[in-house]
Amino acid sequence: MAIREIRKYPDPVLRKKAAPVKIIDGDLRKLVDDMVDTMYAEPGVGLAAPQIGVSLRLLVTDITVGEKPDSLIVLVNPKIVSASGRVIEEEGCLSIPDIRAEIPRAESVEIRGWDLDQQEVSVKGRGYLARAFQHEMDHLDGILIWDRMSKIQREVLKNEWKRYQRDAVKG
Repeated sequence: MAIREIRKYPDPVLRKKAAPVKIIDGDLRKLVDDMVDTMYAEPGVGLAAPQIGVSLRLLVTDITVGEKPDSLIVLVNPKIVSASGRVIEEEGCLSIPDIRAEIPRAESVEIRGWDLDQQEVSVKGRGYLARAFQHEMDHLDGILIWDRMSKIQREVLKNEWKRYQRDAVKG
């Protein structure tokens, strides 16, 4: 298991639609272990494979950030099959550090995919879990939180991001 580098905006892999996973094998399990280690090290509540430079439809999430071992969810080739309600709440992204914004999302979702035992699974999420699922699904489709903001909010936060980048280079 290893902690991988989180790809940061504007890395092109973050804008690419991820390819379906074709086989669940030892290499994929190792990738999942690395993703989980990376997510917890940040700490984050979710991670999609493109965020570590692997353009595959694979995500991990744990809204307890490792506090409850049975809360880890691993989904291979996930799809949101239903969504309802609408909420606007603050959200951040490991690939765009230090930027947080009010992002509209469905209040509840049902997501289906495969687990590492090659069993089809369906998970329903409300609130924070639903938000995490939607955020990671966006990464699998090359969508970033910038794309979910109003034009004015996007311009203000992109200017902040540019300042963040300049300060990071200086520091």
